Amino acid sequence: MTSSETQREGGKGDTTEAPMVGDHLAMDLLNTEARSQGQVVDYWNTGEDVLRWLERHGVVPPSGSGSAVPADLLLRGRALRRHARELIARRKEEKAGDIRGLNEYLHAYLSAPHLERDSEGNFALARIARGDAISSLLGPVAEAVAQLLAEGDFALVKQCEHPDCILWFYDRTKSHKRRWCSMAQCGNRHKATRFRKRSSGKAT
Repeated sequence: MTSSETQREGGKGDTTEAPMVGDHLAMDLLNTEARSQGQVVDYWNTGEDVLRWLERHGVVPPSGSGSAVPADLLLRGRALRRHARELIARRKEEKAGDIRGLNEYLHAYLSAPHLERDSEGNFALARIARGDAISSLLGPVAEAVAQLLAEGDFALVKQCEHPDCILWFYDRTKSHKRRWCSMAQCGNRHKATRFRKRSSGKAT
């Protein structure tokens, strides 16, 4: 088994795709790294992984099999993730972070207004990327991170409470009492642990 395969196995739901539980693009960016049984699982091991993640989130349209992946997409995608994690974690702690790295991605993301028709034939104003390939691909993600930092309610930016999980989410529940990345995963794991402790006579 290769090191890449070792990294990709054992993720949420035993899938090779990063979980989509963050309820915000910036949160799901952080969640392309997870932890399972004490080991880090990185779902980005190739440029194809990054491109497929962007497609799954609707950042870019499906490119079709055999499409060329820009060189350095993996390297620059991971760097953006690192900048985002540092800034979001420090913002959560009410500390200042270095925004220069994120701004490099934002400044490179060139776009222009574009008038088009929607599926019903009505006019719709959109924006189209005009810069280089990687900046165009990662720019919308960088913008989502910046919008979260500038406009998000950080009382709703949370990490899963399970001790073996590092996934983030934006709590959009009505009560704002969400605790788990997924009730079907970590929530049930927590319940099972509590049940075993009660059954063995240990305190919860």
